Amino acid sequence: MKLTRTLKVVNKLGLHARAATRLAQLAHNYDARIRVIHGDQSASADSVLGLLMLQTCQGQEVTVICEGSDAKPALEAVTQLFSGRFDESE
Repeated sequence: MKLTRTLKVVNKLGLHARAATRLAQLAHNYDARIRVIHGDQSASADSVLGLLMLQTCQGQEVTVICEGSDAKPALEAVTQLFSGRFDESE
């Protein structure tokens, strides 16, 4: 199964080190290949360095692609993490 969703980066600092680490930790919980695409760059969601290199800022959009047996729950969890501002206050 392959699912795709466009998400908006709503937290103030974008996909910075703490947020990228949270996403990478979440990605390890699912039997799914999760990719994040920003512009012409792509990174595996389980790679903190790869996510940082996407250089996303507040207000920008990313495309998340989940493939595998846990694609649906993985995509829902990633969506919730983004919409919840990575559990940050701003």
